Amino acid sequence: MHDPSIRLRDTQDAFDSVAADYDGPRGNNLLIQDMRDEMWRWLDKSFAPNSRLIDLGCGTGLDAVRMARLGHRVTATDWSPQMAARTADRAEREGVADRLRVLAVGAHELGRIAGDGDFEGAYSNLGPLNCVPDLAAVSSGCARLLKPHGTLVFTVIGRICPWEIVHYARRWRWPRVKLRFARSVVPVGMNKHTIWTRYYTPREFYRAFERDFTLEHYRALCLFAPPPYLTSARERYPRAYAGLWRLDRRTAGWPLLRSMGDHFLIVMRKR
Repeated sequence: MHDPSIRLRDTQDAFDSVAADYDGPRGNNLLIQDMRDEMWRWLDKSFAPNSRLIDLGCGTGLDAVRMARLGHRVTATDWSPQMAARTADRAEREGVADRLRVLAVGAHELGRIAGDGDFEGAYSNLGPLNCVPDLAAVSSGCARLLKPHGTLVFTVIGRICPWEIVHYARRWRWPRVKLRFARSVVPVGMNKHTIWTRYYTPREFYRAFERDFTLEHYRALCLFAPPPYLTSARERYPRAYAGLWRLDRRTAGWPLLRSMGDHFLIVMRKR
């Protein structure tokens, strides 16, 4: 198995390779945008107006620009320099560069960010933290940067995804079915590159943060609603798709169900 520094470099190269056409103005995958809208609802619920926030794994800046447009002051970070550049360009084009600072910094190297206790919160959307070798370092870095009782809101790729199990089992792709159940880092291909990924249940993920943060809430994301790679579902069955999202929002926080889904959303507060 490669050492963590090589895995990090592989992952960085993979995201650099797709940054130029990773999305359109709001993301060209409408299923991902529906997931993003759900995250935005929780961000608005969790952070007071005009907060200072850190975006961990900002990608092309869709979340960061949206939060800056609402009046927050955002420090957007990404391990991929090309993704960070896309975020900076988006901020300039959309007129929020005065409220959005962009740093090519990975979530594993938060020590490079100055400002002990300066931030009200941090968020990370759609799985960047699945690629971090040491989540405990993320926890301690966030604890240093956040004010007392500061809030973390993360969406993380989960271990138990019923849709994925059925989707790949029907195609007899058993190695792909088992991939998420690996207890260690696994290689996932993208654009002829490798992203090194680890999948979690919410409780497994929280264990890395429990020294510095209390667990406020967690819930499934895309439990009944189909995951983003089933792109035709929304167009072919719009009424059923909308109904599945309503069911998701109603039940995703229930015991047992909240530990499943393509992703999970987790909210933690600094001790």
